Amino acid sequence: MPETTTQRRGLKHRHLHFIALGSAIGTGLFYGSASAIQAAGPSVLLVYLLGGAVVYFLLRALGEMSVHHPVTGSFAEYARAFLGPWAGYITGWMFAFEMVIVALADLTAIGVYMQFWFPGSPQWVWVAATLLLVGGANLATVKAFGELEFAFTIVKVGAVVAMIIGGVAVLVFGLSTAETTGPANLVNDGGFFPNGPSGMIASFILVLFAFGGTEIVGVASAEAEEPEKSVPKAVNTIPVRILLFYVLAILVILMINPWRTITGEESPFVQIFSTLGVTWAAAALNVVVITAAVSAINADLFGAGNVLTGLAHHNLAPKVMAKKTRGVPVITMVILLIVMVIGTALNAFIPDNVFEVIASLATFATIYVWLMILLAHVASRKKMSPQERASLAYTVPFWPWGQYFAIAFITFTFGIMAWQPQYRPALAVGIGFIILMTAVFYLTGRRNHAAAYTELSSVPKG
Repeated sequence: MPETTTQRRGLKHRHLHFIALGSAIGTGLFYGSASAIQAAGPSVLLVYLLGGAVVYFLLRALGEMSVHHPVTGSFAEYARAFLGPWAGYITGWMFAFEMVIVALADLTAIGVYMQFWFPGSPQWVWVAATLLLVGGANLATVKAFGELEFAFTIVKVGAVVAMIIGGVAVLVFGLSTAETTGPANLVNDGGFFPNGPSGMIASFILVLFAFGGTEIVGVASAEAEEPEKSVPKAVNTIPVRILLFYVLAILVILMINPWRTITGEESPFVQIFSTLGVTWAAAALNVVVITAAVSAINADLFGAGNVLTGLAHHNLAPKVMAKKTRGVPVITMVILLIVMVIGTALNAFIPDNVFEVIASLATFATIYVWLMILLAHVASRKKMSPQERASLAYTVPFWPWGQYFAIAFITFTFGIMAWQPQYRPALAVGIGFIILMTAVFYLTGRRNHAAAYTELSSVPKG
């Protein structure tokens, strides 16, 4: 049975709050936002609002299940309990696969970013240093992971707040060298939808990828000291975070620079600070982006390790991964670190375009996991008695229409991946991964290790 005793938990409310705060702030915002702006123009603001609504209903659903059933393995456990062992198996391994892919991409990126200060230095040095840092934190204690993520998030949040304040100063004092500034930039060049509805739809994948990782809050909740209090508080801040760190930040960027000038050759954030005459803007952003990448790897290891440990408890992963020491899945973390080392070494021999195709799988994996979380939540509600539903301490709003909206949106996004040629390879490989793991599931007899819904219901809460 999964470990859920409070003695094993090491994350305080501030840890969970900052994990929730920082999980959606990464390179997807600092650099990826330029590609989304190019695809949709000013209408990208609507996409961030729609994507934010999906994430909100998703995490409220995950929060409801986490408060009611705080277990190691989080959403993979919920998928197993409410949708069946195959769903839990695929969801858990898909998430772990996503985390490894994203971490490998970020490890490679760190080696590249460090060339800014140390040109010609071997990239493996920075990869090794990063793995030692995040590996040490994840192998030490859950609290060590939380403290490291807390520090990283302060840096990332500080950068976004500084950019917004700087951007407002540019607008108020007329410091921009652009021909037009202010709200006029939202409609001047081709209108609010310069590339039409298709351009707006094309940005969906980029925007949802930027929100990827927010589901780690559900994994972290099992390690929270008071999940019934800290999870609702962390999840309830999501609308404000989305409005502040995404919508407001992108709005400021678009009002300062006409959208066509945001080419992606440099981060939109650098453009803001350059406008203010900050000559060290590129160096400052490099620090922030490296911090965001290290933070992502730290959270990826934590998330993948705990989800795989949850699967191992039900023999849906190698049994050796089920053991915890000081509340830490040590064996699982060591295996993941070894995979990181091998993957980073292999990356040096893989052509860039091939690796980019593999990295784009993270988008497919992210929205697949989100879909399974939402379906598991709907199934969990259907299995509850009226009395049990009435006794829920934390619930999703607008039930069930909010959940149906999020499910429909994600399903539509899969259609977009099939429609856009650049995402078809990732879609094909993602489906292939599901087929491969399904074969493993049945050939190894994993399906025989299903656990009843009552087992999950009997887990102590808090």
